[in-house]
Amino acid sequence: MPVADPAARARFLAATRFNQDGLVPAIAQDHATGEVLMMAWMNAASLEETLATGRVVYFSRSRNALWRKGETSGQMQQLVDLRLDCDGDTILAVVEQKGVACHTGRRSCFYQALREGELVPIAAPEVDPAVLYGR
Repeated sequence: MPVADPAARARFLAATRFNQDGLVPAIAQDHATGEVLMMAWMNAASLEETLATGRVVYFSRSRNALWRKGETSGQMQQLVDLRLDCDGDTILAVVEQKGVACHTGRRSCFYQALREGELVPIAAPEVDPAVLYGR
């Protein structure tokens, strides 16, 4: 879902309220199932590239650089729809996920839950992370 019109992309960016670090939280949701896959951060450059190309791009705080989802693992996200919440300070990226979303090899990063008072994994890895990242 690339947005070809630069003016439309500029309007989306202008409506986005970035925090003091120039970032906005972005939640990725599977377009087919509605499953929440992950949360990451976007800056203006990653948001612009996501809108322009249709490939979801985040900002990696640990690398201090753009993170094109799947650039090392192949587990890309293709944009289906991009939504801004009522306050303009959180993005919902509705995506077509290729493979798993989590670096642990699980479909979703939200795989831990309280069960009988303990935090336990409720989903097993679907792929070995060493295979994803060539380690």
